[in-house]
Amino acid sequence: MVTEINAEELKQKLENGRDFILIEVLLPELFDQWHIPGAINIPADDMKDIAPGKLSRDSQIIVYCRSLTCHASDRAAVALEDMGYKNIIIFRGGKKEWEEKGYPVEA
Repeated sequence: MVTEINAEELKQKLENGRDFILIEVLLPELFDQWHIPGAINIPADDMKDIAPGKLSRDSQIIVYCRSLTCHASDRAAVALEDMGYKNIIIFRGGKKEWEEKGYPVEA
């Protein structure tokens, strides 16, 4: 079952320790411009090819993309569910909400 998280909750989780995997599901060029600190990059369309070798099925996984109107995180979450991952969270506000809050980024 996929749940959701907002920017404040994600920031708090990042500050409280890394007991999850944060994945930006956009293309590498967009990830390289800037991303949320600690995120890794697995494009949504590559999730089924990359996830099995890189992600534990027991991990909590948070996916995000550009904004509320971007649906790459939804595609990534469905792909993960189809592969048997159970603990998936979507940060729907994505990069836009994160940036609007003035939270730190990595480039």
